[in-house]
Amino acid sequence: MIERALVVGAGIAGIQAALDIANSGYEVVLVEREPSIGGHMAQLSETFPTLDCSQCILTPRTVETGKHENIRLYTYSEIDSVQRDENGDFCVRIRRKAAYVDWDICTGCGVCQEKCPFKVESLFERGIGTRKVIYTLSPQAVPNKPVIDAENCRYLQSKWDIEAGRVPAVDAKGNPAKPKCGACEKFCPTGAIQWDQSDTFYEEKVGAVILATGYDLFPQSRLPEYGGGKIPDVIDGLAFERLLAASGPTAGKILRPSDGKPPLEVVFVQCSGSRDPERGVPYCSKICCMYTAKQAILYKHRLHEGQAYVFYIDVRAGGKGYEEFVNRAMEEDGVIYLRGKVSKLFREGDKVIVKGVDTLSNRTVEIAADLVVLATAVIPRLTNPQVAELFGVPCDENGFYCAANEELDPVLSLAPRVFMAGTALGPKDIPETVAQASGAAAKVLALFQKQRRVYKEAQAALEAVGD
Repeated sequence: MIERALVVGAGIAGIQAALDIANSGYEVVLVEREPSIGGHMAQLSETFPTLDCSQCILTPRTVETGKHENIRLYTYSEIDSVQRDENGDFCVRIRRKAAYVDWDICTGCGVCQEKCPFKVESLFERGIGTRKVIYTLSPQAVPNKPVIDAENCRYLQSKWDIEAGRVPAVDAKGNPAKPKCGACEKFCPTGAIQWDQSDTFYEEKVGAVILATGYDLFPQSRLPEYGGGKIPDVIDGLAFERLLAASGPTAGKILRPSDGKPPLEVVFVQCSGSRDPERGVPYCSKICCMYTAKQAILYKHRLHEGQAYVFYIDVRAGGKGYEEFVNRAMEEDGVIYLRGKVSKLFREGDKVIVKGVDTLSNRTVEIAADLVVLATAVIPRLTNPQVAELFGVPCDENGFYCAANEELDPVLSLAPRVFMAGTALGPKDIPETVAQASGAAAKVLALFQKQRRVYKEAQAALEAVGD
């Protein structure tokens, strides 16, 4: 068995697992599909229940991961294929997508991003902010190397149009036509822009695998009664995190996406898609009660004159200090909790009308809100089935990976030497995710140590026979 591990996914679970193994002296191959590591935790403002700065916790780990001598990091990459040899080791083919930037000579100075004249909607900012066509995900990105969004790059699109014959190959003066723009290339001080770069493939052999592919959020488009994602002032919880974050599109100021004004009435809607078998999400998303309480508290800290409302079915705050945290939101920060579902919401003028019911008082409630925040369901990555098939791991009826034994061995899969951690297995908060990642790393280390012990015992036996 090769004493090297592959970790798929570099959110907080993948980072923790990789560091635990690497710090024990073993090599790790860490693969992340985004241009930089950190996962969803990199999008958060603070964490519950301590209200610690998310970046203050995460950044030291991402920097250590990026510089660790035992970690080989593949970002902007995906697993292309997996084969197992006669010893059970994995031969993994990794596809690194074309970034159109030579990361070996790029210094991460940011001039290219500054000079790029085009902006597009940023998925990292959850649609409430923009980014340049050449970009890094955040100022704290590791690695701090930009990639070019080929689909929206004017130079690449015009270059490919010329090469494909979709536009004339010569200009009005009879000279060879040149692609438009190219500002990043003109101003790059190291000449790192590579327009002809293509996807590259790498092969790595490893003895064990940890799957930590993370989660997605239930799309607002599947919630038509809540605007279906078409009302600008109805956003999901992760978008609200970006409003709260100092590195976000509003530099930490809570402003409405529609007009940039501070929202004085904010409604938080729990279980938006969760616990709803008709939508294919019968389970509780586990973290929503706590992060909604956190967001309501932080909102009140930023806008003292504002009022926060929370519509909930029931509060599920199971964890150390969690119940006290929710009580703090109600009692100290004046957040109004309304037990009941929101039936519908719609735009009326510059307000969002929220219609619901308070089942405790048995009366209907209507609030003219400035902003609505939906606690949308935690769902598995869309790529989970493909990754599961590559490594021979089954998925449950909801699309999360299945453990060999949910109670006694929750990080072990049914495939030999394949382990799992984090929200790829189901909804969980950061402490539970980190603990599970360390558990998966411990399983890998035990596997490697067992092999060394068996080898030493066999070697000692041979030496004894020789004597």
